[in-house]
Amino acid sequence: MHSYTLIAPAKINLYLEIIGDRPDGYHELVMILQSIDLADTIELRPNGTEQIRLHCNNLQVPLDVSNLAYRAVEVMREEFPKIAANYGGVDIFIDKKIPVAAGLAGGSTNGAAVLVGINLMWELGLTIPELQTLGAKLGLDVPFCISGGTAIATGRGEQLDPIVDLDNLWVVLAKYRSLSVSTAWAYKTYKQKFGSSYISDSEGVKSRTAQMHSGSLVSAIAHKDGASIGKLLYNDLEKVVLPAFPQVAQLREAFQEVGCLGTVMSGSGPTVFALCESSDRAEIVRVKVRETIPDPDLEFWVAQLSSAGIEVASFSK
Repeated sequence: MHSYTLIAPAKINLYLEIIGDRPDGYHELVMILQSIDLADTIELRPNGTEQIRLHCNNLQVPLDVSNLAYRAVEVMREEFPKIAANYGGVDIFIDKKIPVAAGLAGGSTNGAAVLVGINLMWELGLTIPELQTLGAKLGLDVPFCISGGTAIATGRGEQLDPIVDLDNLWVVLAKYRSLSVSTAWAYKTYKQKFGSSYISDSEGVKSRTAQMHSGSLVSAIAHKDGASIGKLLYNDLEKVVLPAFPQVAQLREAFQEVGCLGTVMSGSGPTVFALCESSDRAEIVRVKVRETIPDPDLEFWVAQLSSAGIEVASFSK
């Protein structure tokens, strides 16, 4: 049986709008999701036992069933018990480059990579849509992480409509190492403050979703118009996170002041990113914001927008 090494890219939100409640308790969302080339490397090796064994170079990463990479193997075992019994256990090595608890889908993309890798190791022959259906059992970001690129996401975020890929722009990402924001808290607080504005009927939800497909941001993406994309970046959750976390608000303001195409918080935070037209400009923005906020707790990453989802880097016997 082969061992596989896979590349698992991070994800940012170019747009996040909360439009209503769902009967299942989740929020009805309209988002534009984007892969970036900041990525973890995942290696899968058969281990000759029945065990799932996780290894990671970052001590913040859990090595048990709470990790989506571990859970991904369990999902495949539940779906294909006879095949799983033939192949046995697996060692999973995670080389973590994506910051932890940063709203960049680091855990989800690891789970996505393991699904893709197990599909290859066990010679299951599953298609991307079939893998995405299994991925939805792990988490709402996993289906997107499998395919990557640029996509409109609706429903809870799991209904994906790929659009023209962006790869001509760069981002500077920044996050305070010691700061985290609870996603559950962010959505709950948003509902408490702005729930009265939610769309409550299914036709209204369909109409708002259709508007996104024909809207200004999707048009700007189609034309790869970085200046327009930068002006149209948007995240509803900023309305509750920025007032509650002044460090995140200060970081966003610092990016605005140094001359990027646009800046916004990704997901529920606390990562903020600035969109730039080139790698050189991204590096200038990074240096200027570092000079403005010299706090050693603040970390930066520079990455290019990417059209890639999970990719196989290598395999061996």
